[in-house]
Amino acid sequence: MADTRRVALLVAAVVAVFTVVIAVVATSTPPAGPPSDGTAVAATGGFERIHDRGLTGSNVSVGVVDVTGFNTGSTALSDQLRAARAFGTGSLDAGSTHGTAAATVVARIAPDSELYLASVGGIGDYERAVEWLRQQDVDVVVTTVSFYGRPGDGGGTVGRVTAEAVEDDMVVVAPSGNLATSHWRGTYDASSVENGTLQFADGATRTAIDGPTDVTVWLSWDSAHADEDYTVELYRTDGARPRLVARSQPYPADDTPNERIVADVSPGRYALVVAGPDEPTNATVRLLSPTHEFEHVSESGSVVAPGTGSDVLTVGAYNNRTGEVEPFSSRGPTLDGRTGVDVVAPNRRYATLTENGFVGSSAATSYVGGLVALLLDADPSLSPSHAELLVELTATDIGRPGVDYASGHGVVAPVNAVGAAANGTG
Repeated sequence: MADTRRVALLVAAVVAVFTVVIAVVATSTPPAGPPSDGTAVAATGGFERIHDRGLTGSNVSVGVVDVTGFNTGSTALSDQLRAARAFGTGSLDAGSTHGTAAATVVARIAPDSELYLASVGGIGDYERAVEWLRQQDVDVVVTTVSFYGRPGDGGGTVGRVTAEAVEDDMVVVAPSGNLATSHWRGTYDASSVENGTLQFADGATRTAIDGPTDVTVWLSWDSAHADEDYTVELYRTDGARPRLVARSQPYPADDTPNERIVADVSPGRYALVVAGPDEPTNATVRLLSPTHEFEHVSESGSVVAPGTGSDVLTVGAYNNRTGEVEPFSSRGPTLDGRTGVDVVAPNRRYATLTENGFVGSSAATSYVGGLVALLLDADPSLSPSHAELLVELTATDIGRPGVDYASGHGVVAPVNAVGAAANGTG
């Protein structure tokens, strides 16, 4: 009953705040390029106004989990940094541009929040890192990591660890992923299988790939068919006949039926072929690559763990200059039918934080992580579900009307969200 009253209060707060802030947001100077209807302004502006109200993330702690490490000596982080740890064999400060950028975005949006930084190298490291953040009693976890070859339903070790963090009253914000152009999902059924080879589209048994010479490819299938064997093969295709270059191997480090290819190849044209049982099995098969784009693509269902979790605030990448979701930003639904993407957020506002540009769903996730810290400053009593609800209810709908697989509830509107939290306090 208390939860019901709280949700009703939050909805009322959202309605009240809209009448206060919409006019203010719409009169801000828009960035260069479309759209000109105020949507982009609502998504990217307003933090200075929020800070002027005294809402800066004070008394809120944010953990940032990243695979590249962090520059703990960065002046952008030093005033807010409380602790940093490396989990696994990697160094905390090794290759730290991505992790440092993620933490810096949070620090700029919530300048009085406390930062806890965790560098990870794999699933076991992620589990230990999240447990450490739980021990530190962190309020928000920003996971700028993606785990490939995982179940598309939020299950497995990553899903369990993340769900336990939410149950411990931590708001977990995760990227949808950057795989919309590097993903294929289908069913190993009678319409798509011939002689043990999967057809991607119109009888095509291979999909060309485009990218650098370092190739990483993941193949996974649903747990109901875990006792079956599927394989992805990499062929060089610029000769007289396709030549087998690499064949996937089972990935032993987790509890999911999957295989992967990690190969360094010479320049040329390459394609992938998926093989399995001679007869159709109706297994759901998923092929993705964090390094290469595919000729045959399934944007649908390309969200990756931990963003596939049911209690996670999953964020896609939005380009505020074009007014559209980024083409690479992963789309839902999840394997068990949920929307997958909850909201989208600007991913280019802080691009200059790295030499090659901090762009992608990780950048968008850091943006929303900082925003959630401001929400908790405005109303420390918000539960993870209520914080997520506020972000979703105050988002500006884009694309197709209503909640959709590409943008979720829409692009986040910081002034609206924080105003709603502040209005609901007490």
